[in-house]
Parts: sequence; C-alpha cells; structure tokens
Amino acid sequence: MPNLPPDAPFDPGPADAASADPVPPSRLQLPPGPWTTLLDGVCARFPAIGRERWRERFARGRVLDARDARPLSAEEPYRAGLEILYFREVEREPRIPFEERIVHADERLLVVDKPHFLAVAPAGRFVAETLLGRLQRRYGELDLAPLHRLDAATAGLVLFSRERGSRGAYQALFRERRIDKRYLALAPPLPDLQFPLLRRSRIEAGEPFFLMREVAGEANSETRIEVVARHDEAWTYALQPVTGRKHQLRVHMAALGAPILGDRFYPLQAQSDDEDFDWPLKLLAQSLRFVDPVDGRERRFESGLGL
Repeated sequence: MPNLPPDAPFDPGPADAASADPVPPSRLQLPPGPWTTLLDGVCARFPAIGRERWRERFARGRVLDARDARPLSAEEPYRAGLEILYFREVEREPRIPFEERIVHADERLLVVDKPHFLAVAPAGRFVAETLLGRLQRRYGELDLAPLHRLDAATAGLVLFSRERGSRGAYQALFRERRIDKRYLALAPPLPDLQFPLLRRSRIEAGEPFFLMREVAGEANSETRIEVVARHDEAWTYALQPVTGRKHQLRVHMAALGAPILGDRFYPLQAQSDDEDFDWPLKLLAQSLRFVDPVDGRERRFESGLGL
C-alpha cells in the first residue's frame, strides 16, 4: 500500500475489493487524542457528520486500515498514528455534462483541458464529479495529483504529476514563478485605458467567505493585461498572472470596470445551487510554458478549447 500524504485521494487499484467504487477514498492519519474507540475519534474529527451515519459507514466497510485495506470496526480501540482510508459520500451528486480532453501524456506529466463547471479536486458537494476523480478512474493511478488549481468556473489547461519522485521539481515551478501561464477572457471594452497594463493590488478574503476583494495596503497580486481583439460588445483580453491569488484575474478585471462575461461573483449576483450551463465564465487557461526541471526541455502546451 503506497504511503500517500494525509487526506490525499487514493485509488486502491483493480486488484482491491474497493476498486469498483466510483469515488476514491481519502487518507487520514489519526491525531493524538483522548478518544476510546475509532467511532469516537472520527466523530470528533468530522463533527458535521452524525454519529449514526459514521456507525453505518463502519458497518458497510467504508472505513479501512490503510496498510491492508481491511475494514475497521467502529468499536476498535482508537490508536494515534493509525492511517485509515475513508470514503466521502455525497448524496445526489450532480453530473457535470461536459468532458475533459487529454492534451499531452508522458511518464511524468498529464496535461488536461478541463471543461467549465468541473472542479479540479473534491470539495463541497462534488467528489466523483471532479477532474481528479475522473482521471483516477480512467487511469487507475495511485499517485496522480494536480500541480495547480483552476476554479470550477474556469476552463482550460491543468497540469498533473504522475509520479511522486519528480513531483517536487514541478511544484517548484509554480512556487518559484518559473512557469508562464496565459489566460484569455471576454469582458467589456476599456477604451479609456492604455494597454498593455499591469494591475497590482492587495487581495484578501472578503464577504461572503468565498469571495475575494481588493483592499488598501502593499500589493500581493500582479497581472499583466493586454488586448488581443476588439469587438463592439466585448474585447478579448490576454491575462498573465505573475502571482496566484484566489480569483485574482476575476477580481482585477472587475476592479478595472470590465468584469469577465459570465462571472456570477464579481460583481456578486443572486446565487442558486444550480449552475447555468448555458452561460459559462468566459475565462480560459489557454497556455502553459516552462523549462522542464527534469530534462531541461522547453515545454509549451496550448488548450484546444475556445471562448
């Protein structure tokens, strides 16, 4: 059984009894605590899930020993340091009616065109219907992991690592800003501004909790913006984020007076649980360019999607 990091999605593979499950389990190392039984411990760790629901999960074999995939009993003694696999369960998870496309695959990397509305990794009400979940089921690879994230609303290129040995080198590209990312966006015209321009500002968490906002203070975000096509109702902008703050491109465009078309957050519109699949956010992660840290080759990938 591979030694995955805590909470990493895990696919037990075709030889395992759990391999037919549509959602890979997550991994957790139990922390120190005063609990007597496993049931007590997981109830304390996940208070939003009722005790009877956890008891029923144990009874159905949905909590496993990570070493040998053995189903655990709710009444087994709690042991700090024990690594368990547990299955997240979301009732009535919606199906995202768009498909991803493989742009490139080799022994180390997988480059995928993510459609609008599909989250990269499990979160909230989506577990199986995520790009990572779909790819793990397609390839059955234990170590597949995204190297960066896109908002669910944003379409375009996502880079995945296929082997743990080289993963740190590719993660450093993003951390050290040694990868050029280019996005395309459709937004209202800004005829009074001079392009190209550099938008720098301080972005922090706002209200409601899932939004970001610009505030006074030292800049912690930076985006290069240029115009690549002008039309009467909307212009096509090329956006190159120098930093990687949450919702950075959307916040910067809205602050300039040109919110990206289809954006439900900037400015905030009336929200509902249902996505309007006919009106996607007009933001595309269009290209990635970097020097491969393993073999030194120049790498460039381009999305096959359009705005």
